[in-house]
Amino acid sequence: MAADRHRHSGAPRAARPADASAPDGVKASAVYDIEASDPDGMLLDRSGVDADAIRQITGVMAALAELRDAEQRLAEASRRYMKLNETDMRALHYLIVCANTGAVATPGGIAQHLGISTASTTKLLDRLERAGHVVRAPHPSDRRALAISITPETAKAAMETVGRQQARRFHAAARLSAEERDVVIRFLRDMTQELRLDGVDWAEEGKAGVAGDATAAESVTRTEADGAER
Repeated sequence: MAADRHRHSGAPRAARPADASAPDGVKASAVYDIEASDPDGMLLDRSGVDADAIRQITGVMAALAELRDAEQRLAEASRRYMKLNETDMRALHYLIVCANTGAVATPGGIAQHLGISTASTTKLLDRLERAGHVVRAPHPSDRRALAISITPETAKAAMETVGRQQARRFHAAARLSAEERDVVIRFLRDMTQELRLDGVDWAEEGKAGVAGDATAAESVTRTEADGAER
């Protein structure tokens, strides 16, 4: 199916007039209905795809959305429980993985993993250290560097709550056969490739504005963290 061709030429048809007797809004499942989102085929050429296949594909899109929603709710609950922001939680997870694999975590490695500046990493570590979540120590082999580790108390709290809930995803994958897992892996990687923004003009145009707002974004992160500490 050629996803970049229009089924119809010209402008999309006008929206249907509102029906006063219709229910307020639509069901959650309808938000991901392909026909409802693209009734004129402006985004997708669906020629050659029968109605049953379209209904099944719509079900796949809805299931993916449900997974995203569940992951978002879990992430929000974990941040509330730990009283930390998203960047803090990502840093702690990185430190847990480093500890489990025997790797030495450094401020530079944390900055690279999080995609933030050195200055922002220093502020993040200052904040986490004050809260008793991390410890700075001399690097075992580089006297110019520091080694960062998560405290046992924080690691245990994260593993016994958020980590345990996240780990339940393993069971869903384990219930599949090897062949089914291969299909899922191919599908998810194929969809990831379809969503990549390489060479997409409108996304490239937005990069300059995002780069210009980097300082403001880091300020927002610090504000969220300060609020979590209070």
